[in-house]
Amino acid sequence: MGHPSTLRRLWRYVWAAPTTLLGLLLIPLAGRGGVRRRDGLLEASGGLLGRLLAHATFLSGGVAAVTLGHVVLGRTAGCLDRTRAHEREHVRQCERWGPLFVPAYLAAGLWTWIRGGHPYWDNRFERLAREAEAAPPVAPDRA
Repeated sequence: MGHPSTLRRLWRYVWAAPTTLLGLLLIPLAGRGGVRRRDGLLEASGGLLGRLLAHATFLSGGVAAVTLGHVVLGRTAGCLDRTRAHEREHVRQCERWGPLFVPAYLAAGLWTWIRGGHPYWDNRFERLAREAEAAPPVAPDRA
């Protein structure tokens, strides 16, 4: 049997795999913009992907980055660098919620909107990610 921390890490990847698959399907849109592996994640930026994040979102002005499982998609490499702590919190959320992450995120936004809040800025998942930006960095798991 493997080491418990290795098994936990493997389980987190398996549990988040359906959401990660969505992110993997979008990576080719980065074109030559760049794909890199960092901290056990794939990051992609630029190309058509960057333009979509800038213009084809529900937020005026677009978004700098989006996390889908263990894939982080950004407008540019600089956006990925600036949003790293925020997006890593979304990775942890994906690891906790697994295939339920996207529906739970959307439901939280809808519930917030129904109650009179902003579906993005007041969304519980986004509030937690903004709190993570202000917290000291968390060291990656050690095998």
